[in-house]
Amino acid sequence: MVDNYYDVESIKVKKGETIRFIIKNEGEFLHEFNIGTPDMHAKHQEEMAMMAEHGMITPTGIDHSKMKMDHGDGKGPMSHDDPNSVLLEPGKTGEIIWQFSKVVELEYGCNIPGHYDAGMVGPLHVQATSKQSS
Repeated sequence: MVDNYYDVESIKVKKGETIRFIIKNEGEFLHEFNIGTPDMHAKHQEEMAMMAEHGMITPTGIDHSKMKMDHGDGKGPMSHDDPNSVLLEPGKTGEIIWQFSKVVELEYGCNIPGHYDAGMVGPLHVQATSKQSS
């Protein structure tokens, strides 16, 4: 990841493959790598906007103490520890290990406010193998 783009424009995988994504934030800002559908990204963008409003995330970092606080929304702490997502401060590296169990069109994107809309998103195509059907 670099500031507001990924250095890979698209990803293709086969149904049944398990992929280990190693993600490094080489930018100067906080970024996220999140695997999901467009609808999932839209919902997560709302959550990330709330995290920014509450000071849990800043343009360049994470306030880990605020991530542990209850923010009065009935959901309790927001730890951002979903298996399909990694939130990385500048210079940090993380990983996601994901098995693609069905043929589907997904996206990988950064849901930090404004980043997805600025183009920090790419298609992730899960395709059938020649021996498998969708």
